[in-house]
Amino acid sequence: MPNTIFIFAKQLNEQHIQQFSAQTGAVCVKQAVYLGYSLAFFETNVTACDLREAASQIAADVADLAIVPNLAEAGLLVMDMDSTAIKIECIDEIAKLAGSGEIVSAITASAMRGELDFEQSLRKRVGTLENAPESILQTVREKLPLMDGFEQMVSELKAYGWKLAIASGGFDYFADYLKEKYQLDYAVSNQLEIIDGELTGVVLGKVVDVQYKAETLTRLGEQFKIPQQQWVAIGDGANDLLMIKSAALGVALHAKPKVQEQAKFVINFGDLSALCVLLNAKNLYVSSN
Repeated sequence: MPNTIFIFAKQLNEQHIQQFSAQTGAVCVKQAVYLGYSLAFFETNVTACDLREAASQIAADVADLAIVPNLAEAGLLVMDMDSTAIKIECIDEIAKLAGSGEIVSAITASAMRGELDFEQSLRKRVGTLENAPESILQTVREKLPLMDGFEQMVSELKAYGWKLAIASGGFDYFADYLKEKYQLDYAVSNQLEIIDGELTGVVLGKVVDVQYKAETLTRLGEQFKIPQQQWVAIGDGANDLLMIKSAALGVALHAKPKVQEQAKFVINFGDLSALCVLLNAKNLYVSSN
């Protein structure tokens, strides 16, 4: 029986649809529009994962309809922060102001690719911040760039009664700020030790690592009484993989190669609002009949 897959992009036109169909042999059966995205649904014998390259040639993302969570039912989203909810890696920006930017950026990149143990790499990076003034945290936070689509995604999910949380290997100075400003339901992240207005280069308490993130998804799902089929996780780095795999819908957003290889659902061209497209795809498909 043929699979139903769909491609979606904000700049998707008829030429793109015809190109994708001609290249893959997939038959377009219907189209829809949602949150500024154009969607085209196809019948094909090929899986969505195998069609990613063809979709990328027209700057579109591709997925199938085997998505369990439904936007219209209350659910739980646990998201990474750095390079997911926001466009930067906070530790890199802090380190630039502290004078250890190049060293820290190299360690961050290696850790996100899964080449280094996350906790060890985090403590090593934070160690380079010793004696830096606390004020540099405020400097970074004042210019904190949200990921495109963040506010639209938050608004849309809240409208359907979703619980929203951040589970970050970054720092509470930024995660708690986002939680309060956007009235998210929960945030967990790492705490930098600060004494007499200076960073000590020490991370306090248990590090929020790959296991901690996955456990947070499970704990919040149970705490908020959200059925497991409505659990969603999104991130970009290797330390998000277990959380992504533990969710009913795990999404890699503009992710590192290792994460893209292992995640079933990948967003490379859309922004955070594309998550809502995935969650609503079945409804759009049915309503267009």
